[in-house]
Amino acid sequence: MHICHTSTATTYTDDAAKEWAFACETEMGAYYQLFAATAIASSALFAKASIGGKSLKAKASKAPRAVAPKASKVVSMAAAAEDVPDMNKRNIMNLALVGALGLPGTCLVGGYAFFFVPPSGPGGGAGIAAKDANGNDVKAADWLATRQAGDRSLTQGLKGDATYLIVQDDGTLANYGVNAVCTHLGCVVPWNKAENKFMCPCHGSQYDFQGKVVRGPAPLSLALAHADIVEGTVFFSTWSETDFRTGLNPWWRWTCVHARALVTKKLDVVDRKSVG
Repeated sequence: MHICHTSTATTYTDDAAKEWAFACETEMGAYYQLFAATAIASSALFAKASIGGKSLKAKASKAPRAVAPKASKVVSMAAAAEDVPDMNKRNIMNLALVGALGLPGTCLVGGYAFFFVPPSGPGGGAGIAAKDANGNDVKAADWLATRQAGDRSLTQGLKGDATYLIVQDDGTLANYGVNAVCTHLGCVVPWNKAENKFMCPCHGSQYDFQGKVVRGPAPLSLALAHADIVEGTVFFSTWSETDFRTGLNPWWRWTCVHARALVTKKLDVVDRKSVG
């Protein structure tokens, strides 16, 4: 119970009242002192607690952390053996892959290469069979049965070039064929029976009945090809011997050396004419 419960405006008239007021003031002062001491004590405890917490945290941060040991990976020999494929299976798969790719690839490449191999007739080395206008092999007996002496008709010869088969005066086939490709610019030269010549309609080049050039601008004679009868079929093969019409080596068999020699010879002739 507090003894100070009256208003502070009370007037003290006697000694009792003064004592009572003094006691009241003393009690209030004690309360104030107690409150102040409590506040100071609380502040001191709070400060100490704060300083202690920071120091503990600092100590905790400076303390080395315990490092957990890393778990080592242990691979057993059995597990490693299971990861390696069987060598026999690998070899079988490799062979299967090579076979699957190699067989069709070989067929394709072989067929493409075979396209460039000229066909050959029976007997080996006989060249290729002459073809008529319908693409059929020329049979010598059938050919001569429908043609007269001196006839020169076109067939398909070496490299697919148009080639004349020649019927001689005795009614037999000549042992050579004449390539119909003009040596000037490659036109097909027709046979003119009235003139007894091969006459090119493109630029006027002319060749005699054997294909020897007799008028330019064509620089060379028509190429020759062997015409042989093998088992009744006419076959063409390359003429590599001396050209019987000119006595020279066949120009269609020339190499770069021959061509260079010819050009040099012509230039030398031109120089001599210019000097003379």
